[in-house]
Amino acid sequence: MHAIVIYESLTGNTRTAGDLIAAGLRAKGVTAVACPITNIDYQALSEADLVVVGSWVDGLFVIGQKPGRVGRIAKMPALAGKKAIVYLTYALDPGKALHKLSATVTSRGAEVLGGLAIRRDRIDEGTADLVDRILDVVAA
Repeated sequence: MHAIVIYESLTGNTRTAGDLIAAGLRAKGVTAVACPITNIDYQALSEADLVVVGSWVDGLFVIGQKPGRVGRIAKMPALAGKKAIVYLTYALDPGKALHKLSATVTSRGAEVLGGLAIRRDRIDEGTADLVDRILDVVAA
């Protein structure tokens, strides 16, 4: 299986998570690369069986949460025929941002199989959990 992790990061937490997700997948035998949405590896994207898309939670602390810079994600290359997983990093409360990110990735043509909101102070635990979930979903 080939996977690509595409992330939008502001402070580095989502980039760190994306790098850890790609490394975790590689450790489990999956060919995986991570790249920022501003520098997508189009060859890896075309070969990918799975696209993992990440961002951070933007908005007020407990209302109006949305994926950070969701406009960039909405303009990413078409993902028709691709399976996808989404993730968000957050500080206090992700609200409905994960659902909004899923909808945006779906609008690009992907079949979103699930996702996870990862607390920024628990990135190691969250990414390990997400890698396990990804492997469970794609094996099914």
